[in-house]
Amino acid sequence: MNQSGKLPRSGLGPLVLIAAILGGGAAAFAYTAGWLSPGRLTPEQMIAALTPPSGAPLGHRRNHAKGICFTGIFEANGNGVELSRAKVFERGTYPALGRFNLGTADPNAVDATVRVRGLGLQIAAADGEEWRMALINPPFFAVSTPQAFHDLLIASAEKEPEAMKIFIHANPEFAAFATWAKTAPWTTSYAEEPYHGLNSFIFTNAKGGEHAVRWSLLPTVQPVPVSQAELEKRGPDFLEQEIVERIRTAGPQRWTMVTTVADPGDPIADPSRPWPEGRRKVQLGTLAVQRIEPERDGPCRDINFDPTVLPRGIRLSDDPFPAARSSVYRKSYDLRAAEAGDYPRTESARP
Repeated sequence: MNQSGKLPRSGLGPLVLIAAILGGGAAAFAYTAGWLSPGRLTPEQMIAALTPPSGAPLGHRRNHAKGICFTGIFEANGNGVELSRAKVFERGTYPALGRFNLGTADPNAVDATVRVRGLGLQIAAADGEEWRMALINPPFFAVSTPQAFHDLLIASAEKEPEAMKIFIHANPEFAAFATWAKTAPWTTSYAEEPYHGLNSFIFTNAKGGEHAVRWSLLPTVQPVPVSQAELEKRGPDFLEQEIVERIRTAGPQRWTMVTTVADPGDPIADPSRPWPEGRRKVQLGTLAVQRIEPERDGPCRDINFDPTVLPRGIRLSDDPFPAARSSVYRKSYDLRAAEAGDYPRTESARP
């Protein structure tokens, strides 16, 4: 990772960087029984592909290593009960715990060098069930299959200049993400970003009716676009500093949770393909982020935002990414737990 904050601005350079750091929130894949055959992808292989040349971020997540914790509430408006029998959709208020993060394996990355921003979230129901999710700010994923993402990581690490060209030729869906990366506006706040789940899940309501859905968290504040050059001037850790100060002075920050319901024939298993405009959307409630805490001692430190942790009324679809990612999250957790000495808690926070 370029620590100077000076970024390449032409050719494939920025896309290679983006590819290398892209969203562990929706971008770490692994062997899962019945999905990948033995000898192909494993958690170890994916973690190796995510590891930068400078080495693994010991004690940290293997991707989205830079982040900050938050706590708050999810205020359900009751609209979701039509789609799902999950308790968290019944009108009421539910505790929420999460993590703002950057799509990089470098916990010390300069904010302006990282194109993808993420949000991990856990919502807990009164009956003890949890709903965990991982979201990122691109509106669609870079590639269509886990194997393609692995190939992207390998190609982006190659010194051979033709490697990325060969990859892009074999995976034309990457062009849409490349356009987003080059043209989408930057902001100077986590609070101004939309966060998209990208993957498809099945909601089941109390009558047994099923719907394939995707969901997003849309900010209630108006985003203020800035240039990447302007963000560079704000300092390497500006995003964390800004969200702390924003909540201190302006109070809780909010996002509206919006679920999009698929029509028959929409691509359920391919997160690189957005569903057509005009699909039914249902507002489920509001996430209110009330408190920010540094990750080192914060409540999100030891949470895996594993998207296969689902309450009754939500289940996996044919989209292979969530189940595959779960295996890498588990391996990443084991590694960082064993490396806790490399990322020690402060003395006051020790058990």
